[in-house]
Formats: sequence, C-alpha cells, structure tokens
Amino acid sequence: MNYEVTNNIATLTMDDGKANAFGPALIAAFNEALDRAEREKVGAVIVRGRDGMFSAGFDLGEFKKGAEAGTAMANAGFELLLRLYSFPLPLVAACTGHGIALGAFVIMTCDMRIGCQGKFKLSLPETAIGMELPPLLMGLAESRIPPNFLTRVALNSENFDPDQAVSAGLLDETVSADELTARSTDAAEKLAQLPQAQFAKNKLAIRAVALQCMRDGLK
Repeated sequence: MNYEVTNNIATLTMDDGKANAFGPALIAAFNEALDRAEREKVGAVIVRGRDGMFSAGFDLGEFKKGAEAGTAMANAGFELLLRLYSFPLPLVAACTGHGIALGAFVIMTCDMRIGCQGKFKLSLPETAIGMELPPLLMGLAESRIPPNFLTRVALNSENFDPDQAVSAGLLDETVSADELTARSTDAAEKLAQLPQAQFAKNKLAIRAVALQCMRDGLK
C-alpha cells in the first residue's frame, strides 16, 4: 500500500504485482493508511489499484490455512468495509481495472466511484464460487445496487464491464485510462471543499440503515 499526499488529497495505491488480494497484511496496511489520513486531516482520499487491476478480493490462500485463519481474515475485511462506508472523509474510488468480490465491495463503499474503461470485469462472484453473502455484505449491496439489478449482481454473479457497471450500481461513471487520474483527482478536490463535519454527519445519516445492518452482521 503506497500513501501519497498532493494538494491535501491522499492517494492510497494497492499494488502487489498480482491481484491486489486482501490478506491480513493488505488489510492492516489499508487501516494504517486510513489512520494516517485522519491524523493528517487531509481533505479527501483516493483509493486505487495498479493499472488493470483494482482488486480481485480476499486472499484465497489464507482460507487454505484453515478455518481460524480464514475467519479472522474475513472478519478483518468486513470491519474494513464498515469503516470505509462510515469514513468521515470523502472517499473516491479510482477503479483501475478488475474489481471482483471484496474488491467490488470496497469500490461500493466509496462516495464517488470512477472506473477505467476497457475489457475489465466487476462482479460479485460469491454464488458462482459456492459462497454465501453474509448480512454485512448484503446490507452494503442493497444500499448501492438498484433493485432491478440486485438479482443479476448479487445472486446470478453476472460479470459487468465498466460501462455496464454504472447501470448496475457498482460505479458512478467511467473515463479512459488516460483520464482516470485527473478525473479522480478533480472529484476528490471538489469533495474536499465541502464542510467536513457536515459531510461526515450527513454520510452517517444517509447510510444509517445500511450501516446498522452491517454492524449487526459483525456481531
């Protein structure tokens, strides 16, 4: 996880050279970066991956270590989603490529979600790979995905390209790869101009039902 601040905008870049899988190390680094952004009182935060890959989700190798390791990683990932969806600072997702499973959920937690056009997939593959969607994930999905797409996205595990993902509620807009950095920076700078205290309070108010569902799912 790389952390960089330019003009009071913090950019968090995930790049493990592979799938940007959310294992214990990446989850811990993500939380540390969020801590730093709050401590430094930046105006907004951009979350991005490497070119061609935002994130393909959890580190499946961790699940192979046994139930205890898999459960610990999953709980840490779910807690990260809850933190992101209630984060007091504006969050902008710069989806640099594929966003799958937990990667797609991280994108959904952000306040502005800008995708890179191209032959990329955004999907929730849990049904297709034989996994259940726990209440925490359903609470987030239902608050972001339009009802007419919820079955296709969350149940049927359809793959969507970035432009299709806008209609499906996974992204807000798409731009070319050359424009992604500038567009996400512009969005972050505009959000950073909003009064932070009111932004944080209104975020919690608007998402109160979903956040309570997510919290209940962690119990």
